[in-house]
Amino acid sequence: MKEITYEELKALSKDSYVPVDIRDEGLRAYGTLPQAVAVDIDESPETVGAQLASIPKDRKLVFYCEVGRKTRDLDDEAYFPGWDCYSLAGGYIGYVRASLADESKAGEKQKKAEESIQKTFHKRLFSPFAKACKTYRLIEEGDRIAVCISGGKDSMLMAKLFQEIQRHRQCNFELTFLVMDPGYNEENRALIESNAKALGIPITIFESNIFDAVDTIEKSPCYLCARMRRGHLYSKARELGCNKIALGHHYDDVIETILMGMLYGAQIQSMMPKLHSTNFEGMELIRPLYLVRESDICAWRDYNELHFLQCACHFTETCSTCHEDGTTSSKRLETKKLIAALKKDNPFVESNIFNSVSNVSLDTVIAYKKDGVRHHFLDEY
Repeated sequence: MKEITYEELKALSKDSYVPVDIRDEGLRAYGTLPQAVAVDIDESPETVGAQLASIPKDRKLVFYCEVGRKTRDLDDEAYFPGWDCYSLAGGYIGYVRASLADESKAGEKQKKAEESIQKTFHKRLFSPFAKACKTYRLIEEGDRIAVCISGGKDSMLMAKLFQEIQRHRQCNFELTFLVMDPGYNEENRALIESNAKALGIPITIFESNIFDAVDTIEKSPCYLCARMRRGHLYSKARELGCNKIALGHHYDDVIETILMGMLYGAQIQSMMPKLHSTNFEGMELIRPLYLVRESDICAWRDYNELHFLQCACHFTETCSTCHEDGTTSSKRLETKKLIAALKKDNPFVESNIFNSVSNVSLDTVIAYKKDGVRHHFLDEY
C-alpha cells in the first residue's frame, strides 16, 4: 500500500479523505484521528468492505495502525478495490508526534486548555477534583506534592488541575511535576516533553532502568513494571523533599478495580483515594481524580485537540496490554463493557458500585482481613 506522510495529509482538504483506524478497541480508547472510521482488518475482505461501503469512492482512504507497519503491508487490491488507498507513515504515534512539532501553537494550546478547565469543563473536571481533595483531605497545609506524569491524558489533566487549584491559594502547598524515564525510546520521551511544553507544565525528568529489568520477564511484565515504577517515584519524590505522590487514577478506574477484584481476584477491595506507603515512611499516595469521570477527561482532551499515547514504554509498538496499574487492557475493556451493559437497565449501576465499598456491613461478611490478619465470623459467633 502506498504511504502518505503527515505533511502530505495536512495539505489535503479534509473532505477529500477518510482516516481508517485498524487498531483494537483498547488502543482507540486513548485517541484517534479526527473523523476516523474504525474497521476490524482481521475480518474477511467482504466484511471489511461492507464496513466502508458508505464512503464515496472519490474519497481517499488513509489507513493507520499504531506505528504504520501493519497498514503498510495491507493488500488494498484485495480488500478495497475501487478506492485510492494510503498507509499513514508512522501510524497514530507518528501523527501525534508530528502534530506536536508545531511549537508556534504551544501558547495557544496552553491558553485554551486552561480556559476550558475554568469555564467549559469547570463543573465536570475542576469541581469533582476540588471535591475529592476536600472530602479525602488530599491536599494539606505545607504539602510538597510530586505530581507523577506518565504522559497519558489522565496525568496530564491532573497536572493542569493542580496548577488551577494552586492558583486559588486556599492552601499553601508546593508542586513538583515528576516524569520518570524508565527507558523510553527517544521518540516517546520527546512526545511527553512536547505535550508538557505545549500545556505549560514544568516537568522534572529522572531516569531508571526499569524497562531493561522487566524486558525478559514473560509472566505479568506490566504488573511488575507498575510496581517498580511506583517504588522509584516514591524514592525520587522523597529525595526532592516531597511528602506525597499523586497518581492519575479516576472514578472509572475505581469502579472497574472493585468489579475486577470480585470477578478475577475473588476479593472485595477498593482503589483508595489515599494511602500510606508501607516502604517509604512518612510518604503518602493520593488520587485527586478519584471523582472525575473518564468520559469527561476524554471530552476535555478532544475539545482541546490534544493527543496522548496509551503507553510510552518500549513495548508500545507491539503491546496494547499496558495499563498504569499493571492490569491488562483486555480485562479492563471487558469490565468496561460489562458496566456499560448493566447501565442500560440500571442507570445507577456505576454509583452503586462506587458506593458499595463505603457501605460494607461487617455483620453480613463471612470473613475479612485487617492489617494482614484474617477474621472469620465464627470467631465471635
